[in-house]
Amino acid sequence: MLTTPNNKRIAKNTALLYFRMLLTIIIGLYTSRVVLNTLGVSDYGVYNIVGGIVAMLAFLNAAMVASSQRFISFELGIGNLEKLKTVFCTSVSIHVLLAGIILLVAETVGLWFVNTRLNIPSERMEAANWVYQYSILTLILTIISVPYNSCIVAHEHMKAYAYVSIVEVFLKLLVVYLLQLGCFDKLVLYAMLMTIVAFIVRFIYVFYCKRHFSECIYHFIFNKDLFKEMFAFAGWSIIGNLGFSFKDQGSNIILNLFFGTAVNAARGIALQVNGIVSNFSYNFTMALNPQITKQYAAGNVEESAKLVYAGCRYSFYLLLLIAVPVMINIDYLLQLWLGTVPEYTSQFLVLALIAALINVMAPPIVTALQATGKIKVFQIVICIIMLLELPLAYSILYYGGKPYMAMYPTILVMFIGLFARFIILRRLIPVYRLRYFIINIVVWNLLIGMICFLLSLWIGKCFQQDFIHFLLTSLLTVVLSGFTIYILGLSRKERTKIMILIKNKIFIKHDK
Repeated sequence: MLTTPNNKRIAKNTALLYFRMLLTIIIGLYTSRVVLNTLGVSDYGVYNIVGGIVAMLAFLNAAMVASSQRFISFELGIGNLEKLKTVFCTSVSIHVLLAGIILLVAETVGLWFVNTRLNIPSERMEAANWVYQYSILTLILTIISVPYNSCIVAHEHMKAYAYVSIVEVFLKLLVVYLLQLGCFDKLVLYAMLMTIVAFIVRFIYVFYCKRHFSECIYHFIFNKDLFKEMFAFAGWSIIGNLGFSFKDQGSNIILNLFFGTAVNAARGIALQVNGIVSNFSYNFTMALNPQITKQYAAGNVEESAKLVYAGCRYSFYLLLLIAVPVMINIDYLLQLWLGTVPEYTSQFLVLALIAALINVMAPPIVTALQATGKIKVFQIVICIIMLLELPLAYSILYYGGKPYMAMYPTILVMFIGLFARFIILRRLIPVYRLRYFIINIVVWNLLIGMICFLLSLWIGKCFQQDFIHFLLTSLLTVVLSGFTIYILGLSRKERTKIMILIKNKIFIKHDK
């Protein structure tokens, strides 16, 4: 068993991240609708496809995020403050160098691709180029602030994310207000304002870190061995993230080549909703991941493994509670939210949620792999698996498939990738058991998911499609899914703990 302080810290951090998420959802859903209606479907699609080109370059940064968080969490687990300071300063230097490399690639190869290969209306090319430049600037700001954000996660100060998110969502609300008042090109104005928001948020994170963490004072240090170790770790991470980045944005480009910006808008909206829904579970893993690394660094391998198994189960359950009501009310929900719904949006969203339910079991495994520092084979294998999606998606569309069918290969590669990660983890740390993972985690999770979906679908068919019935069916499906998870998804020991916790809360409240 993990110590009580660790359990309490994970629970507290998860609660703070959920507060952050709920606020983001409420304002995010409103702002997305206004932005779509203000920009129009075509310009919204332009923003997604052009921003996606920049996002493809972010695979380099994603690799360094993993590297920074792993090394900072590892040193915190050991308790070596001097080494931690050196790790932070080295991380900052690497990210500045990385920002320069990405800027060079973006302003050469990326700029050429935007202007010569994307299917963008000619009259919107100038606006598309402005969006591209602002997107690059936003990415650069994100890159150079990664070491600071990594320190917040490693120190488990999740309250910082909750508080700063309050500022961020209200800034985005202000962006929507200014977007409707501005007399400039709406698409260009939106890109510029979002860059300003990114700058303000990054500045707050950096300021917070300098005030609270002693290691977050940068001065140039060149530790050759550490630089090589971190860059080697990041180098292999780059390969794995290359697969994910090219998979996601490559599919976006393929859709653009076949169908144009309107379908990019539909896919962009679907993935945005999917991202919001997925946050219900990823917030939990964000709070859990530092403990997985710290327990491994401290030599508590079995405790780290217990956290990984728990993360795979609970992440799936948390996402399932939200994904099921969205799926059964998909058409009404999109109509209520957007008003004008681009064609194929509902199909894209349902398939994206299925893929997310599979992939949500992967992050705890990835964290355990990264904790070992031996990620070469893992990253190469994952890159190959993820890139398989592109030729499969292209073939489906080439032979006349509907746009949303490009998501079928996404589900397939997520399944293959999940098992590939665990098999590699088991080879590195024999304490993990493949049979247990397949039967008690994956198969059992999917069985519970199927039961929840079928029962909820039956409930949904009993009601009409209006707002009151939408709220009622959503509430009933969440309650029913929660009860199913409680009975079938939790062990007797876990159920007992929950009941004791509830009784204690009621008793304390009554006592007061």
